Amino acid sequence: MKKIIRRTIAFFNAIKSKIAFYPALLALVGIGLALLMMSIEQSDVSSIMKEFVPQLIIENGDTALTILSVCIGGLISMMVFSFSMVMLLLSQASSNFSPRLLPGLISDKTHQIILGLYLATILYNIFVLFSVEPDENSYSLPGLAILIGITFTLICLCAFIYFIHNISQSIQINNILDDIFDKSLKRLSKIIRDEKDTPSKDSDAFEDTSNWNSYSAKKCGYLQNISIQNVLNFCKARDIKIYITQPKGFFVQSNGHFIKTNKELEEKSLNELYSYINFSRSELVEDNYILAFKQITEIAVKAMSPGINDPGTAVNSIDYLTELFALRLKKSDNSIYFLDNELYLKIATVDFSELIYTTMASLRTYCKHDPVIVQKLLLMLNYLYEQQAYSKKYKECIEREIKLLIDDAKNTFESSADIDRINALDNT
Repeated sequence: MKKIIRRTIAFFNAIKSKIAFYPALLALVGIGLALLMMSIEQSDVSSIMKEFVPQLIIENGDTALTILSVCIGGLISMMVFSFSMVMLLLSQASSNFSPRLLPGLISDKTHQIILGLYLATILYNIFVLFSVEPDENSYSLPGLAILIGITFTLICLCAFIYFIHNISQSIQINNILDDIFDKSLKRLSKIIRDEKDTPSKDSDAFEDTSNWNSYSAKKCGYLQNISIQNVLNFCKARDIKIYITQPKGFFVQSNGHFIKTNKELEEKSLNELYSYINFSRSELVEDNYILAFKQITEIAVKAMSPGINDPGTAVNSIDYLTELFALRLKKSDNSIYFLDNELYLKIATVDFSELIYTTMASLRTYCKHDPVIVQKLLLMLNYLYEQQAYSKKYKECIEREIKLLIDDAKNTFESSADIDRINALDNT
């Protein structure tokens, strides 16, 4: 039973970011509500309501059929238009900013819920329309069900107005950067808080894993989520230590080394261990804060391309990167996990050195021709150099990046005034 529950939770985590998740869920709710109302109408509840609020109950069958038909047709038109707007948003975000933004935009619950509300109301009205049955010269009218259908249609009209407002806000780069920054900030802050609660022990048990048993992944894909507590319980029950060699968010090859253990695992135990690990073909900032650095860097690089030529967006992106790097300075380069003060699990991480190098390498390559952006990058690095860091090695990495940036700028700039401004910002 526990295995079924784990697989159900894993399946839910995998599909909840899909654009069709909430629409499909709400569509089922709409059908269920329609069937429920048809059952309630059997008790002649409409006649009872007619005695108290006759103004709200439709008595003419032709009028009821016309209203429901208009509601269904209008909602279908709104749904098609809303879906087209979502596709336009995704197309613009991909072409103007970065294709990596698409999974986050697709998983926007607001858009999914509004589309689902349209679909649920359409299906509800269709089923209610079926329940309007001819009876000789009159109709058997489900008055209450029709009233609820009209009410839902009015709610959809209000949701449509909000949808237009929200979609216009979602396409603005400042809001996109804010959303990425907020999600990554929450994720990174949580990781740092968890590290502070970790027992003050080192990772000596994982210093040499070369002779450990190695296992490949069952399938390829991006390492999305790991159920840490379940893996720790797994390790404790078998008195085993596990080293996951790929960082979260990285693509895992099916034939590459993925898991190392200090004891050999049977096939059954190995399958249980893999059930605690989720793979995905897409990436979300909520699961991997490293993705935020990639996305914001790509936005800055795309903004500096000749086709876009938007230095202002690049400056804003660097501001967000500055805050994220300042927070990353407080985190160690190790991800180790304890259970009952015993070290059982280590997960490979992206070192600070590699993270700042890959970020700065892209920015240096595409932004070194712009003196304003280079100065902004130097200000960012100088600010980070002054912050408290978890390790002195982090300061050495920042010094190296400052020297690389200044050397590239001197080799690129032709104006002596620009070079003097760059030299003035060299505080190392």
